[in-house]
Amino acid sequence: MSNQNVLVTYSAPISFLASESWRQVLTALQSQLPLRSIHWKSASRPNLKTIQELELTLVPLDSLRDEHTSQVPVTLLEKPLLNLYVVTCEDNDSYKTNVKKQIKDWHSTISQRKNQEWIIVHVVRSDIKTTDRKFFNMKSSVLDKIKADFNIDKRDRCVQLSWTAGDHSPVIWADLVNKIKDGLLSALDSSVSQREEEVRRSESQRQMPGWNFCTFFILKESLATSFEGVKLFEDALRQYNELEVSFIQVLREKNMSWFGSLIQPVDKDDSVPLLSITKKHYRDLILANSISVFDLRIYLLARQCALLNEMCRPSEICQKVTTFLGTFGRRLREVEAKLPEYFIESWIFSSALSVIDQCDTWAFTTELDGIQLARFSASKGELVELAKSQLDIIGVKVGHLPNKPPFSTTCMDEIAVHTEQISKRSSKRRISNHEVTLAIGDKDAFYDLYCTTSNRAIDMYVKAGRRKFALKLHGFLAALDIHRGRLASALAIFTSLPAHYAPHMWISLESFVLSRALDIHAELENPPDREWIHILLAYLRTCTNDMSKELTPEVGGEKSVIQLIRALHTAVATLDSDLVHTDHPIMAVQVSGDATCSGDEDLALVDATVLNHLPCDVFVDEINITLRGRDSERLKFTAKVDKVPPGQSTVTLSCPSSSWGLYILESSEVVMSRVRFQWQHASTAVTTSKKNQISLVRVPRSLRALDVQIRQPQQAELGTTSHLLLVISTGQNDISRATIKLTSPSGVQFNFSAARLEAEGTGTLEASDNDVVLLDAPVDADVVISLPHSDASRYHSMKIWLNVTYNTQSLMGVIRTLQTSRVVMVSLPIAVNVEDFFRGKRLFSKFTISATSHQHVRISSAELRGARSLDGVKISGCRPSHPVMTVTPEHPVNFLFSVESSDGPVLDPLNLVIKYRILRDEVEALVRQTVEAVLLSMPVEKLQYGSLRRTLIDKVVAQLESNAEWVETYRCTGEIILPRSFENGGDFQGPIREALAQCRPETASPCPWREIKIPVDVPRMNIVTAVQITVQPSSLPSNIQSDQLPPIYAGQPINATLIFKTSFHWAEKEGKQRYYTMRYDVEERVKDWLLCGRKRGDFVATDGGSFTVPLTLIALHHGEITLPKVDVRPLPISTQASMGSTVPSADTCQVHEAEKVLILPRGGRSTYVVGMGGEYE
Repeated sequence: MSNQNVLVTYSAPISFLASESWRQVLTALQSQLPLRSIHWKSASRPNLKTIQELELTLVPLDSLRDEHTSQVPVTLLEKPLLNLYVVTCEDNDSYKTNVKKQIKDWHSTISQRKNQEWIIVHVVRSDIKTTDRKFFNMKSSVLDKIKADFNIDKRDRCVQLSWTAGDHSPVIWADLVNKIKDGLLSALDSSVSQREEEVRRSESQRQMPGWNFCTFFILKESLATSFEGVKLFEDALRQYNELEVSFIQVLREKNMSWFGSLIQPVDKDDSVPLLSITKKHYRDLILANSISVFDLRIYLLARQCALLNEMCRPSEICQKVTTFLGTFGRRLREVEAKLPEYFIESWIFSSALSVIDQCDTWAFTTELDGIQLARFSASKGELVELAKSQLDIIGVKVGHLPNKPPFSTTCMDEIAVHTEQISKRSSKRRISNHEVTLAIGDKDAFYDLYCTTSNRAIDMYVKAGRRKFALKLHGFLAALDIHRGRLASALAIFTSLPAHYAPHMWISLESFVLSRALDIHAELENPPDREWIHILLAYLRTCTNDMSKELTPEVGGEKSVIQLIRALHTAVATLDSDLVHTDHPIMAVQVSGDATCSGDEDLALVDATVLNHLPCDVFVDEINITLRGRDSERLKFTAKVDKVPPGQSTVTLSCPSSSWGLYILESSEVVMSRVRFQWQHASTAVTTSKKNQISLVRVPRSLRALDVQIRQPQQAELGTTSHLLLVISTGQNDISRATIKLTSPSGVQFNFSAARLEAEGTGTLEASDNDVVLLDAPVDADVVISLPHSDASRYHSMKIWLNVTYNTQSLMGVIRTLQTSRVVMVSLPIAVNVEDFFRGKRLFSKFTISATSHQHVRISSAELRGARSLDGVKISGCRPSHPVMTVTPEHPVNFLFSVESSDGPVLDPLNLVIKYRILRDEVEALVRQTVEAVLLSMPVEKLQYGSLRRTLIDKVVAQLESNAEWVETYRCTGEIILPRSFENGGDFQGPIREALAQCRPETASPCPWREIKIPVDVPRMNIVTAVQITVQPSSLPSNIQSDQLPPIYAGQPINATLIFKTSFHWAEKEGKQRYYTMRYDVEERVKDWLLCGRKRGDFVATDGGSFTVPLTLIALHHGEITLPKVDVRPLPISTQASMGSTVPSADTCQVHEAEKVLILPRGGRSTYVVGMGGEYE
């Protein structure tokens, strides 16, 4: 409403106002506008207010005329808040004679005006320098004179502007702009405070005679328009909100003498834009005390919405209008008889749509983020839905719509009022909205308008993300299609709506639309096809979840659940494919407890509780549950049933499987012909909802059932194809056909076609490329199958999934399964390292055997073998100190072998054959042997022997695994001391403990030895050098032996000979040369020996040749001193093949490495003089 800017007057001497300089100053000043970032801190307001931008209007002072104060309060901005006087005086004399009087006259005029501030601006041209100023001039400037004459109070209202023509720099204008801001805020604060005091005074007199709300309204509105003019929209809106509260208080007091009637309708009142304030002279009507409540509320709403628009809050505008139309529309129902027919509906309809158009126009220039845009769309959707509800009322009144839900829920009360007052209607006017008028008279036009408005609301709700509200309107459109006879379209809508209602738990609405869909399907006489089954099952779901029938039809049209179930059972039998429904609530299946095993066949049994929530029998064919194990193996339990009675019942399900372990209930299923009701009880996700608690089911192990174990073969050879042994224990099954599938997640491939039986008479194998097929295996047989596989040496262990399907001779038609996994150690429990030593024609190899895991390994023997066709090679080894040696992670075992070759290097590889066994396997074999011996010595039934034997072995092994204190005792004496916690052996506990505690040799265990064959390549060496330093004192002849040498003293020169003996025996014959050039270097040991002679040099090495070098050694101290080492290396040789040089391989043996020379200290006599404490000491 208030588009008036803040007024600021200016005045100056007439000559200056007429000059070009003033026009330039005025233009430069206007370029600094609008003012920005004005902070207002009023004493009457606790918070700091910030005016982002403030437009000013600069007007000459003479253009304003003093008028008598109007009795009608106006905005505070109609009068100037600030007055400027511009002076350009350059010297004090001119100021005294002329300028001072001009300023004084202006000041006397301005100072009489209330709530206005003033500023004197002294303009100085910065490009003109005054000539009368001297350095020691003590006279004050013109600005000082002005401040002294007119700054009466402490506030400085004088400012100097040093300005040059055309200079618009903000720095130059900063002081003046700040003065203007301060002056405006001071004047605004005083004006607002005075007006607020007038408002409070008026409001406090509300109970006094003569008080007028309309006058109070105009007074308070002047404050709101003033805030709006200075861009304080929030403060302006607060004034209108307080006016609205005051008006409501007046309504409660029923003191309406200042108003006309509730409404005085005129032409187009029902169709003009609601937020327009120019359609009527609202302020004149308020001043005349003749405005109606209807017009006053609209005017107040329009002003509030305009301010909300300035604050960029369009969604609040729509929400406020929606609330207003709803509440005031109900108020107008009280005087509906005095209004034109359908006036209220037309007014609400037109107003809602006009506000949407107005908000779209306002929001066109406003950038809204995602959340704001969604709220705006939702608010507009509510307005459009409000307009649609008016069409519901009109449609029911004129007969275009039926008077039943969902249309009757909107207009039930209004129709009652309309029926009572229709005969009393006094107004003969007609509504002016052409669309509504046409819709009242034309049914097709009404339907088009209804669909258009509904779809518009749906579009708004979809943009806002409010799917529930959009779906509700879809239901209205479907009901309209039913009324218009468009049953196919209505069926399509009703069929699609439940999928949207279900996630939001609108069960009653979902039940209603499904019920309507079934009715329409019956009216269309469509056959009960797959679509009908979907609708019926969805309807039964809602009936189970919510048995309330608020939105369902009356009892006469209520559907019998029994009839529906029978119709469903008949319809599903005609389907050509299965129909799966998940998590349907009509039934629920849970496991009652742990499973049990059948005594005479591989069969697991479990009891399931079936809960039927319907009040009748449900005809079914089969009930299934699926259990999931640790490694994703699954067991499916099945039971054939005819029907499920109401309430809770128990069914026993069976699974022909020999799998065992701890499982969780993954899913359950009830089969009704072609319909499968399925429920997921546990998903693969980490979290599980509270509704689906995890059910654990323990399937016990049947000791007489089929079992498959996997182990490594007894003999293995590195470098050949790897094998695994499948040990299939048939138990009580006379196997007719068993198919074993093995898969490894590590990527190891199995060669099923090369599988073979390890022993005859335990069945036959059928060739297959994808699995192992075993035929005709007898009862209680252990069938061992060797299965080759690809290289798995890069893995420490290998996990293998086993899936076995089999049938027996006695029950050929029953296919049984075994799903399990096994972990096989594919890495060797021992590691072998070799170190070679060349000594002439002999090679010494030291093999170090260490454990690769925490397991202890027993070594029976280690042999280095050559091929039978290998001639001229003699292999010998050291005799072991013990018949069985134990390798632990801390204590490896060494084996030394000598290889002597008469014909040069050994070209064929040798084999290191190690016989070993794991200490765990050794102990388990002893436990097995002991348990069997104890059982044979005591009366045990033959049928219980197998299961009792396996149970006792497992218990003893478990006890030994839980406590490792027995290990050291067993290694020393062979005794196995069971822990004291072993108390589950029953009558066999004592004999087993005594038998295991006996002392036994290391070879007493019946566990067979494993054998591994490791190929060993014999290394080649081009040059083998034996270097030796011989020592002989120089005073003795050279033929005396070293053990006959006389004593050697420190510092005594010693003759020594450096001897090199070379051999090419271990060199390859193809690359063998006649000679090589060698370089030697005697070790410098400056702390032990002083060497004289040729310490470094080259010599030529030949096969079987020798080379000597004389040396002189001087021991630097006494004691046993080792001789220096000699480094010998070959020099590179040139080769034609590689067009370069190569270094031949060489090995050096220090012959004197273990020898030491005893050096004695040199004898002598020394004289010492010791003082005895004399005087001249």
